[in-house]
Amino acid sequence: MKKILMKGNEAIARSAILGGCEAFFGYPITPQNEIPEYLSKYLPEAGKVFVQAESEIASINMVYGAAAAGVRVMTSSSSPGIALMQEGISYLCGAELPCVIVNVMRGGPGLGGIQPSQSDYFQITRGGGNGDYRVLAYAPENLQETVDLMKEAFEIADYYRNPVMIAVDGLIGQMMESVSLDREVKKRVIPEKNWAASGGHTGKERRIVTSLFLDPEKLEEHNLRLAKKYKVMIADEQKYELSNAEEAEFIIVAYGTMARIVRSAIEILKDQGIKVGLLKPLTLWPYPKNAFSKLPKSLKGILVAELSLGQMLDDVKICNEGRFPLSFFGRVGGVLPEPEEIAEALLKFKMEVSR
Repeated sequence: MKKILMKGNEAIARSAILGGCEAFFGYPITPQNEIPEYLSKYLPEAGKVFVQAESEIASINMVYGAAAAGVRVMTSSSSPGIALMQEGISYLCGAELPCVIVNVMRGGPGLGGIQPSQSDYFQITRGGGNGDYRVLAYAPENLQETVDLMKEAFEIADYYRNPVMIAVDGLIGQMMESVSLDREVKKRVIPEKNWAASGGHTGKERRIVTSLFLDPEKLEEHNLRLAKKYKVMIADEQKYELSNAEEAEFIIVAYGTMARIVRSAIEILKDQGIKVGLLKPLTLWPYPKNAFSKLPKSLKGILVAELSLGQMLDDVKICNEGRFPLSFFGRVGGVLPEPEEIAEALLKFKMEVSR
């Protein structure tokens, strides 16, 4: 299988085209600017649409319009830009419109800095818009995983008629790795888009796409129907990796870039005779609760490692249900830890558990 060396953001953009992206609307923000830069050249060459909007708010509303017309559409941004899109994302979920949103995370709060971070976890999994809505969210660890997910994301979005978010951080966006662009991804049976907006003047049935329900009973009915869809997502879309877990004394839960660093920390601990496994969530929502039922009986504790002050820790607490002692290690502000720091945190945790 042929592999080529690509920068992360460019690999994201290329795989979006391969995934069937027909339109992109976005606004520049570091560290994801290579995505719109790449698409501004190659989408029009493929006969597709690229528009640099005047703001992130305009971008997400243009996404709404294209999605309502039945077009495979995406946007990309970074943390503060995604924050500005929250109202539009709520509208997209309310109107059941499929789209793909890429978030190349940077440090915060506010403008923060342009270095890698995972402090958008609450924003991604809880949402900053109004109402009871959910966004399918994936957090790949490396470029190949990112490429494969990007190619499949439009299928998933169409299948559920729901926004899909791909969350990486500035390191993954800016790094270079070899990737295969021609790997097969899972295809889904996508129903005909007979819900897409259509004007009566075309001779077709007039269809209006909206998330506005002025009758409270009809709005409640709509919310309950959405909730059933979200339950299907929870049942069918939990994705994770559980490695080195057999007879492990400790499990480290980490995703994305932090999972890469944790793998090196596990090797350091292995050399010291300590059996440590990795639980890597690939879906941030739905969070892979199923993985926690597969933890070994030999387990003595769980360490959560994040590039935040402990946002994913809340979900681990929920899934753990008080069964095992928990500890946390995190760095913020764009600071990437050395594997030795994580290994040291695990050793300290081990001593606490042994008391």
